[in-house]
Amino acid sequence: MGRRGGSSAAIHDLARPQEAQAAVAPRIGLALGGGFARGIAHAGLLTAFERHGIPLHCITGVSAGAIVAAAYASGTRADDIARVGCSMRFRDVARWSLCRMGFMRSERMKRFLEGMLKTSRFEEMRLPLGVVATDLCTGEPVSFRDTGDVFLPIRASCSYPGLFQPVHVGERMLVDGAMSIEIPALLARELGATHVVSVWLQPPPCRRPPADVFQVIRRCFQIMQGRSESGWRHESDLIITPDLKSIEWNGFEAGPELVNAGEEAALAALPAIQSWFSGPALAATTVCGSVA
Repeated sequence: MGRRGGSSAAIHDLARPQEAQAAVAPRIGLALGGGFARGIAHAGLLTAFERHGIPLHCITGVSAGAIVAAAYASGTRADDIARVGCSMRFRDVARWSLCRMGFMRSERMKRFLEGMLKTSRFEEMRLPLGVVATDLCTGEPVSFRDTGDVFLPIRASCSYPGLFQPVHVGERMLVDGAMSIEIPALLARELGATHVVSVWLQPPPCRRPPADVFQVIRRCFQIMQGRSESGWRHESDLIITPDLKSIEWNGFEAGPELVNAGEEAALAALPAIQSWFSGPALAATTVCGSVA
């Protein structure tokens, strides 16, 4: 894979054909994946997009990506999202509450979101917003968009199985959106995007066997997601993978490093994105963080 201008990110083609996109003014949809604390990297990417004038038509997210997507869609600036992300801790969004369905409850997340988002309803968002959770009974993705309350769908999308208790929305019992769709690229296209940029927070390598039940669940999650990547990749025109090295899922103390990684990956992707506005659409591209 070739290098560009000394950047720490590598770029290569996925050779996905772009059907009739050259004649359409680009409408960029940003699809953000999960990763718990590692989701702070999304704020760095948005900061770079803001600074370089990359226009977004819509934004979607699952799990931690849903929090960042909703905050940005509501009108919160990327640097403010980064500031909040770097100062937050696990206790800001969860509390221990042992029961048969999980170890933690997520009601605290509502208060956290109230302080971060400028509106609490889909129809009042500055950008079209999509959030995905997973129906625990059917296993199917459940998309939230257009109208209604935002807080409950985000809580549902962040309800990591085994750790957080499922969230009831109507008659459905919902859990983490990444269980069914790791990155909601298709939802961004359904919201009108002609070009979808997917942000994948690749998990750290498994260097030793899991040591507790949470690590077992997380590793099973990663294996499952690895088997279903082809779906969201097919719907993506550009895939950005910040180099998060070995920062763990609960590495809130590494907030500034995560923000920087997201920003660096976005800067490496700018030439590919800017080309959409200056000529015929190109084959899909991946921007990957370098491996240490």
